[in-house]
Amino acid sequence: MSPEKKTHEFKTEVKQLLKLIVNSLYSNQEIFLRELISNASDAIDKLRFKTQTEPELAGDDSTFKIKITPDGIGQTIEIADNGIGMTHDEVVENIGTIAQSGTAAFLEAVEQARHEDTLTPELIGQFGVGFYSAFIVAEKVVLVTRAAGEQTATRWESHGDGTYTIEPAEKEDRGTTITLHLQKKEKDDADFTDPWTIRRIVKLHSDFVSYPIVMDVEKDEPLPEEQQIKDKDGKAIGETTRKVIEEETLNSMKAVWARPKEEITDQEHEEFFKHLSHEWNPPLERLHMKFEGTTEYTALLYVPSKAPFDLFHPDRKHGIHLYCKRVFIMEDCKELMPDYLGFIKGVVDAPDLNLNVSREILQHDSLVRNIRRNLVKKIFTLLKEMEDEKFETFWEEFGPAFKIGVHTDFENQKKIADLIRYKTSKSDGKWVSLKEYVDRMKEGQEEIYYLTGDNLETLLNSPYLEQLRVKDYEVLLMTDPVDEWVVQALTEYDGKKLKSAEKGDLDLDKVDEEKKDTFTPLFDFIRTQLQDQIKEVRPSTRLKDSVACLSGDDRDMSAYMEKILKASGQKVPDVKRILELNMDHPVMAGMRSLFETDAGNPDLKMYSTLLLDLAVISEGGKVENPARLSKQMGEMMAKVMG
Repeated sequence: MSPEKKTHEFKTEVKQLLKLIVNSLYSNQEIFLRELISNASDAIDKLRFKTQTEPELAGDDSTFKIKITPDGIGQTIEIADNGIGMTHDEVVENIGTIAQSGTAAFLEAVEQARHEDTLTPELIGQFGVGFYSAFIVAEKVVLVTRAAGEQTATRWESHGDGTYTIEPAEKEDRGTTITLHLQKKEKDDADFTDPWTIRRIVKLHSDFVSYPIVMDVEKDEPLPEEQQIKDKDGKAIGETTRKVIEEETLNSMKAVWARPKEEITDQEHEEFFKHLSHEWNPPLERLHMKFEGTTEYTALLYVPSKAPFDLFHPDRKHGIHLYCKRVFIMEDCKELMPDYLGFIKGVVDAPDLNLNVSREILQHDSLVRNIRRNLVKKIFTLLKEMEDEKFETFWEEFGPAFKIGVHTDFENQKKIADLIRYKTSKSDGKWVSLKEYVDRMKEGQEEIYYLTGDNLETLLNSPYLEQLRVKDYEVLLMTDPVDEWVVQALTEYDGKKLKSAEKGDLDLDKVDEEKKDTFTPLFDFIRTQLQDQIKEVRPSTRLKDSVACLSGDDRDMSAYMEKILKASGQKVPDVKRILELNMDHPVMAGMRSLFETDAGNPDLKMYSTLLLDLAVISEGGKVENPARLSKQMGEMMAKVMG
């Protein structure tokens, strides 16, 4: 624990982020209360989970609640919980900084949205900075927290102006209390110290929270008979009631997943999803199921409409919360959903589950395995039956993550393959399923052709597609890094093998052997000049208009895979590739003529390196010596113009 009060400065990007949150993102001010209530609910959830194995943490205070205390005179509103609380170090880590790993990504997304004039509040939900919504309505925020099992508390305070202070504090019991010193209210602003305003906001946004959200309210109650003043006829004279303060529960606490699905409105689903996921957009689709039989459990799952910024972050949390008889067991339940569906949000309530369940037990629990199998099966059905427009939204957001399942879930590989989509050389930017591709394959076409790379436009204009276009064959264009692993695992679909347009012999045309013989001496010369960079020079059956391209053998690593591995810092063994040359191209005819008349001409060496550079550029690669290429091109242009 820090022994004294210390002032800290927010990082530059955090100051910028605060300014954006307050001034740009929260058009609906009252949302701050939902965010703070959700955080309080999460804190209680975490304590309930820990008390399964450490019951002493609850002590004598096992009645969980979230209390709101408005003060109209002082113009403050306080949100307090008796959840797990935070240590000094946790305050520094969780409150002293904003969305540590996501700040830069968040700012980038905001800037892009502002540039495109699509700046909207839902960006907040993707980056986990809801606590700071308090600064929309507050000129100062004070947080006092004491972790369960600790004796000392910590106080955090900030005006949202670039600095914050942290110091030791006194607090009688565990939990967190956040006090908002409200800004001066404008004419049409809501009064957040008004009990009726608070009731309305809680009912609208947080009615389903599992713990009582309470507030002290002033009520009239009848005066006891003996305290009433009466006339001679026994009739009451004067006051017959008195003012009392009572704690009122503002929310129904009805577990949404436990209610009949026909009774739950779209609005309730939307608010519950936002509470559960801390996202701002409504869900794209939902799945509410009650399984009955030898084992019973209820599941309420949501497909989000937006991917989180940390979709591929190794430490990201899964979205499934596990309950047993409405008692929270754990969030981030990876055992109930495979990684490639980790973006699914929801609740699973399994009454037969052991309340003291641990991660180790979960991994070997037959009930959990059965639930997982059924949930995955239902999700596949949901995705398969989704409307085209909705599915396209899903695919744009989650396709790259979903495709990981091809490589990791062999049991469901066929179902995943049925759902994956690619843009193609003939789809004009539209997504195409593998079944659609196979159904429109040309007569005589035996293989599914694909090409991997990081840029759709580069792939569309790739020289690898030239002869395939002549044959009118369609090519899948794979632009996600994960596609390199997809094609390793999914070697065929519907009896048709997947074939790279970049590797191996495409068998599209036979090489003109007579013509090849006339080029063999030149090809040998080029191979000698480039022997440190390539392993072979051969006539191309891929090219129609381009002069050169690089290819590999069937088992070789693709150029895109090599690029991915290098970008991730992995050491990649040097693999020499094959330089394919178009014997029908005028450049090759000119080179052969020059070689036959003047084999010692120094320009031939320059042309050889130029062919290699052109091949690298055509596939979107980076040439080894760009300065040399620039010089050579300049010299050639000067010759032509001269």
